[in-house]
Amino acid sequence: MNAVEIKKDIHWIGAVDWDRRNFHGYSLSPKGTTYNAFLIKDQKNTIVDTVAAECAGQFLCNASQVTDLSNIAYIVVNHVEPDHSGALPRLVAACKPEKIICSVMGEKALKEYYDTEGWPLHAVKSGDSISIGSRTLHFLETRMLHWPDSMMTYVAEDKLLISSDAFGQNYATAERFADQVDQAELFKEAARYYANIVLPFSSVTLKILDAVKSMKLDIDMIAPDHGLIWRGGLVSRILSDYRQYAIQKPANKAVVFFDTMWRSTEQMAHAVAEGLFQAGTPVAVMSLKSNHHSDVMEEVFHSGAVLAGSATHNNGVLPSVAAMIAYMKGLKPQNKVAAAFGSYGWSGEALKDVSDALAAMHCQVIEGVRARNKPTHDQLKACVELGRTVSLALQDKIAAWS
Repeated sequence: MNAVEIKKDIHWIGAVDWDRRNFHGYSLSPKGTTYNAFLIKDQKNTIVDTVAAECAGQFLCNASQVTDLSNIAYIVVNHVEPDHSGALPRLVAACKPEKIICSVMGEKALKEYYDTEGWPLHAVKSGDSISIGSRTLHFLETRMLHWPDSMMTYVAEDKLLISSDAFGQNYATAERFADQVDQAELFKEAARYYANIVLPFSSVTLKILDAVKSMKLDIDMIAPDHGLIWRGGLVSRILSDYRQYAIQKPANKAVVFFDTMWRSTEQMAHAVAEGLFQAGTPVAVMSLKSNHHSDVMEEVFHSGAVLAGSATHNNGVLPSVAAMIAYMKGLKPQNKVAAAFGSYGWSGEALKDVSDALAAMHCQVIEGVRARNKPTHDQLKACVELGRTVSLALQDKIAAWS
């Protein structure tokens, strides 16, 4: 994709990665992703962020459409993760900048990732600013949103916040702006991105949102490092949605995920789901044989109740369920009602193992149900009752938020 002017003399010069389908275990939709970078033309021409190394050619070509690379004076590195800094060595070699601006933690990370000998690194902190001519760049550190080095760059004169990985979506498209695509799909991807990347940093997210509010920044455009650029009324919408994402108020919705050996645990999963539905809680039933863990995590994020089923396998939990639990634990969802269920042949440890794992995630755990070999009619009734009990507990939790 060619360079695109997003504000007067501010250009998108990133790269579209149509084929990317996985980020360290997070499965992307068929939409792929973008690596966004920006060139600000002023007395000191400035590039903010770069792209993944494999997309460096596209990035440098886009930048060259705007100005000769030798005219680049400053480079701002909002985030050192390689999908945003991978092209940096080639850019530095091409333009020989006067300054490479990054956070204090970013300077340390750059030295660990790259041979920075001779690079003019310039570390900044929250509240620092640098004039580039008719504009001043203001910096806000956003440590652990989602890496220690992360920061944002605000261009007051253009009411533009270049927000690094916050407010992003993995969404490959020829369009550059959020208002140019299907809104339901867009916000689904924004929530999915939050659920699988930003969720464990929700407390930091709230602090950053509060900081932006207290600074009274006038923002009419947010340009994240992935996906589409928010402008106009969608700016307030994504800021509001991020606050709701971070608060994690429990919703009257449940997800039942499971794996099964001989379909006994599968039967139990559907019985549990029936109980939830009977008690008034919408439910999604997801087999781990058929669904990627990041798809399940998207449902976990939107659900106030999580029910996990596993047959006992080698005196423990089925590997797919163990992997899902480990993935979920790392993302640290909050305010969930939870329960375990499952079948077994002779030992039956999976129920306790899964229940303990859910408790370790600070879920409100309801005592689960297990069945030996094949669930009986009464045991399936107990699964229905488990679903009903979880639904009532969830509704109590929701009421407590009112």
